[in-house]
Amino acid sequence: MFAVVKIAGFQEKVSEGMKLKVPTLNAEPGATVTFKDVLLTADGENAIAVGTPVVSGASVQAKVLAHGQGDKVRVYKMRRRKRYRRLHGHRQGFTEIEVTKVSA
Repeated sequence: MFAVVKIAGFQEKVSEGMKLKVPTLNAEPGATVTFKDVLLTADGENAIAVGTPVVSGASVQAKVLAHGQGDKVRVYKMRRRKRYRRLHGHRQGFTEIEVTKVSA
């Protein structure tokens, strides 16, 4: 069984036991979070439920494993012949979760 769920503005295809990195959530490591914005659920080819916009009664539970930061992205700006150079770095925060239950 899998589901398409909306997590922090992004749509993710999840199934039980799956680990994924999502944008930072306000939860402590070890806590359980529930996502109610389930857009689609599927259990085989015949049992597909598509929401308008969400599937009523469906939810996804996940356990928060850790928080962290992604790799550094460097942004470099330069104007030729003007002696203008700027270098900025950015590291996006993420939360690693493990999906424990998908209920329809």
